[in-house]
Amino acid sequence: KRPSDNSSSIEQPNTKSQRMGSNLACPKNIFRNSSDNSNMSDQVEKMDAVATEVDEKLYSRQLYVMGHEAQRRMMTSNALLFGLSGLGAEVAKNCILAGISGITLCDPNPVSSFDLGGNFYLSEKDIGTGKSRATISCDKLSELNQYVKVSVADVPYLTLEHQESILSIVENISVVIVTIPLPTSLVIALNEKCRSIGASFIYSVTTGVFSKVFCDFGSSFVVSDKDGEQPVQSQIETIFGDELPPTVKVLEDQGRHGLETGDYVSFSRVKGLDGLLSDSSKEYEVKSTGPYTFQILNVDFTSATTTASQGYITQVKKPITMSFQTYKDALENPEELMMSDFAKFDRPALLHLAYKALDGFMEKHNLDLPSSGDVSMANEVVEIAKSLDKDGIINEKAEMTIKQLALGSRAVLSPMCAAIGGVVGQEVLKACSGKFTPIRGFLYFDADETLPDDILDAEEVATSGTSRYDSQIAVFGKEMQKRILDQRQFLVGAGAIGCEMLKNWALMGVACGPEGQIHITDMDRIEKSNLSRQFLFRSKHINHFKSACAAEAAMEMNEDIKIKPYQEKVGSETEHIFGDDFYDELTGVCTALDNVEARLYVDQKCLFYRLPMLESGTLGTKGNTQVVVPNLTENYGATRDPPEKSIPVCTLKNFPNQIQHTLQWARDYFEGIFKQNAEDVNAYLNSSNFSESLAAQQNTKLDTIKSLQSTLVDERPRTFEDCVVWSRLKFEDLFSNQILQLLHNFPEEQVTSSGTKFWSGSKRCPKALTFDFDAICEDANMKNHFDFIVATANLRATMYGIKGRTDDEYFRSTLKNIMVPDFSPKEGVKIAANDAEAES
Repeated sequence: KRPSDNSSSIEQPNTKSQRMGSNLACPKNIFRNSSDNSNMSDQVEKMDAVATEVDEKLYSRQLYVMGHEAQRRMMTSNALLFGLSGLGAEVAKNCILAGISGITLCDPNPVSSFDLGGNFYLSEKDIGTGKSRATISCDKLSELNQYVKVSVADVPYLTLEHQESILSIVENISVVIVTIPLPTSLVIALNEKCRSIGASFIYSVTTGVFSKVFCDFGSSFVVSDKDGEQPVQSQIETIFGDELPPTVKVLEDQGRHGLETGDYVSFSRVKGLDGLLSDSSKEYEVKSTGPYTFQILNVDFTSATTTASQGYITQVKKPITMSFQTYKDALENPEELMMSDFAKFDRPALLHLAYKALDGFMEKHNLDLPSSGDVSMANEVVEIAKSLDKDGIINEKAEMTIKQLALGSRAVLSPMCAAIGGVVGQEVLKACSGKFTPIRGFLYFDADETLPDDILDAEEVATSGTSRYDSQIAVFGKEMQKRILDQRQFLVGAGAIGCEMLKNWALMGVACGPEGQIHITDMDRIEKSNLSRQFLFRSKHINHFKSACAAEAAMEMNEDIKIKPYQEKVGSETEHIFGDDFYDELTGVCTALDNVEARLYVDQKCLFYRLPMLESGTLGTKGNTQVVVPNLTENYGATRDPPEKSIPVCTLKNFPNQIQHTLQWARDYFEGIFKQNAEDVNAYLNSSNFSESLAAQQNTKLDTIKSLQSTLVDERPRTFEDCVVWSRLKFEDLFSNQILQLLHNFPEEQVTSSGTKFWSGSKRCPKALTFDFDAICEDANMKNHFDFIVATANLRATMYGIKGRTDDEYFRSTLKNIMVPDFSPKEGVKIAANDAEAES
C-alpha cells in the first residue's frame, strides 16, 4: 500500500511523563563488541539504569516505530558532528528531533555563499562576519528539542596540522559523523579513533547532485531488530518428515511465509509427528526453499510414525551481529557497494572511483574542490580517475559523469542535503539504538538526470560569492534559476512532508521572483506530538494553524519568498476558492496529504488543468514518491491499491482457521444480535412510515419481520433469569449444536473425491464444547464459558432495560436449573464446503 504522511492522524495514547536528561553522561556505544545475547542484555540493563522517562506526548509517532527500549538507548547517546554546511545541518536537525542525549558541533569554517544553498539557519548577512558555521547554527538547532544538549567544539581548523586536537574531542561519544570533505588521512584517523573507543563512524558528503555515505560500526555490531517488522506467521499445510532436512509447506491461500535463510521459527498446535513439535518454546533454524516452503535445519523426524498436518509457525526475531570494514580498507577493497538505483547498476563502482579521484585532486590543490565552470580542473579529475582505474570501467559516458561531478562539487543543493541528511540521520539512530540494519560500507546516490545534457559555459554558471543561489547556479545555470524564482506552486498540507518541502523551496528560491507565488493550505492546528518531526514549529506554536506558522518560518529563512497560507480543505466544497482562476495561475502542485481521497481529488484537478503533481507519503520507516508530469507519466489515480481481502461467509461460519476469522465472526454476531435487532425494533416502534421503509428493503423483508417477532414476542425476556436462560441456550447452539451438525455432515475421517482428507489444509476439524462453569481457557487463562454467559445475559438485559448482575453464586445456582435439550442431528441440511458451493 502507498504510505501516507500521517501528520494529521489522531495522536497515539500517551501517559503523563517527561524526560529531563540533557546532562546525562553518555556511555560508549552499548552495541560494540557484543559477542552474544547475554552480553547485550547486560549492556541494556546498564543503559536502563541511567535512562529516564520518555516524553511520550512528544515522541508518540516515533515510539510507534522505534519502541521504548530503542528510544531510551538513543536518549543515552551523544554524537559528534563535523561540518555544518547543508548536509551537516540536516543531519543535526534530524538527530535532535529524534531525541538523542546530546550533539557536539565541530566546524570552525566561515560561511560561504555555497553554504546558503543547504543550511537553513544561515543567511547572506553571515557571509564575511568571520563567525563559524557551527557557532551560528548552534542556537537555532538548540530550539528544536529542549531535551537535547547542543554544544560547539573548540577546534581552530579541520586540517592535518591540527589532527591531535581534533582527535582529542572524540571521547565519550557514541557516533561520529563527518559531513564535509576532509583529508583522507584525517578521515582514516577519525575512523581508527572511533574503533579504539567503541564508537560508530559515518562519513558522508554531497557534491552537487552526487553523494556518498560510508558507515563503520565496528567489527561486531549487534542489531537487536534487523527490520522492525512484526514476526511473520503462517499456517502449516503439511510437514514432510521423511525428508532430511524435513520440509514444511505453508498454506498458499494464506500468503508467502516471508522467511529468509537463517531465520528462526517456533511451532504451535502441530498435529502428528508423534508430538516432536509439541514444545512451542523451542526454536528452529530454517532455510528458505521457496515462497511457500522451507526446511528445518539440524533436526530428524524420520522416526515419526504419523505425518504432520496443520499447525502454526511464528518467526522468532533474534539479534544479529554485523562486521564492518574500516574506511581505509573499504576505500581500496570495498566488500559491498550498496545499490541505490537499479537503473544504474554500474554507477556505484564508477562513483567510488570518481570520489577517490576527487580526493586526489583536493590533496594536490590545498584541499580545494574544482571551481564551477572550470573545465580544465574537471579534466584533471578525469585524468586522476583514469590513473586509478585498474578495472577499465571508464568509457566516454563515464568520463562525462566524472566531469559533471567535478564541476558541481562545490555546490550545496538543498534537495540533495535533505535526502542524504535523512539517510545519514537514520544511520545515526541505528548506531545509537541498535534497531534496523545499517548500511554496510558505501552507499552512492546521484540525480544526474536533472543535469543539462551538455556542459554549460563558464558565464552561465558563474557565481557571485554573495547569493543564496550560487550553488544552484553553479550546477543548473542562471536561466534555470530564473525559472525557479518565478514558480507558482500549490502545497497541499503543512505536516512533516509539507514542512520539509517548504524549507527546500525557501532555500532553492521557489516563488522568490517577481512572478512567483506559493499557496499553502492545511486545516490542522499544531499539537505537541508534531514537534518531533515538523521542524518549522516550536512549542509556542501549539494550537496555532500549521499553514500560517509554516509560512512564517519559510519567510524567516528567505525574506523574498512570496507565500499565502490558507486553512481550507481542498475539495468540491471549496472550489469557489480553489477554482478555475486559481489553478490557471499555477505551474505545479505538491501534495503532502494524509489520506487517499484528498490525493485522488487533487490528482483529478491536476489532470484536468494539465499541471505537474509531486506526490509523496510516509509510514514509519517506509515512504514513497510519485512524480506526475502531463503527457509523460501516468497520473496518481491511474493505479489503485488492491481492495482489502474479504473473508468468505462460509469460512467465517464453518471453517475459521485464523484469529481474524474468529474476531470477524464475533463482531458480526454482536452486530446482528445486540445492534441490528435493536435498531429494527426502534425503527418499528418510532417510525410513522415503517411499512414504507420495509417495502424498500429488497431481500431482507422477511428477515426483518422475523427479527421483530423474535425480539418483541417470542424471545422477549421479562426477568434477568430469562436473559440467563437465553444466553445458556445460545451457548449450546453456537458452540455445541452447530459444530455437531457440521461434523454430522462432514465426519472427522471423511475424504474428498480426490482421496485427501476433508479436514486438512485450511479446514481445521472443530470440537464441540460441553458447558463447564469452571472451565479455564488454556491460552488466555479465562473462564470463557462462564464469561460468555455473563456478558451475553447482561447485554440482553440492557437491551430491555432489565437490571443485570455478575456474581458467581447467582449464575451457578440459576444455570443448574436450566433444561438444555439434547442434540439431534438434522437430516437434509446442506452446508457449503467451499466458496463455490456457497455462491451456487
